[in-house]
Amino acid sequence: MRLFIGLAPPSAALDDLDAACAPLRAGRDDLRWTSRDLWHVTLAFLGEVSDESLAGLVPGLERAARASRTFGLRVAGAGAFANPARANVLWSGIAGDLTALAGLAAAVSAAAHRAGAPPTDAFHGFTPHLTLARCRAPADVRELVDRLHGYQGPAWTVEEIYLIRNTLGGSKPRYEALGAWKLRLRTGLASPGSGRRSGGSPAPAG
Repeated sequence: MRLFIGLAPPSAALDDLDAACAPLRAGRDDLRWTSRDLWHVTLAFLGEVSDESLAGLVPGLERAARASRTFGLRVAGAGAFANPARANVLWSGIAGDLTALAGLAAAVSAAAHRAGAPPTDAFHGFTPHLTLARCRAPADVRELVDRLHGYQGPAWTVEEIYLIRNTLGGSKPRYEALGAWKLRLRTGLASPGSGRRSGGSPAPAG
């Protein structure tokens, strides 16, 4: 099964980003815009994972979450892979406690390595983002990146990590949460949002 480990921003953060993106979608039929219900922040993409590795991964993720404290993030700005002039992916970035975010990503990646399911994206480095659109062919998205440059979404508190099954096929992928593990509460941290979406399990894209 195809798996990744990620964060699910709360509905308030997704609503705000969706509103910011709405005027950008018109006239850009060359882009495949991702669905709001698929937006997430990937901590580690594992690719195909065997049942045997999954059995070892679950307790490892539980330990990684228990060892990490809650922290604050927000969606901010934009960028593109490989570059805005010839983009394959248009994304919005992440701001806030990036040190804590990188530490959490390293912890879950280490747990995956120990379980025999090393992340397939490790050699790319960690660039936290939400995928907004994919390009059918390399596209110039410099105008879109410029228009989102100053975007600052509402802050939220990361409280949980999710293990997501990614099933391909049809018009878009289908995401299923196989497990969720809470981080340790950081005493005195204000909670402007929730790490869990309202309305059920996350259906996290990118």
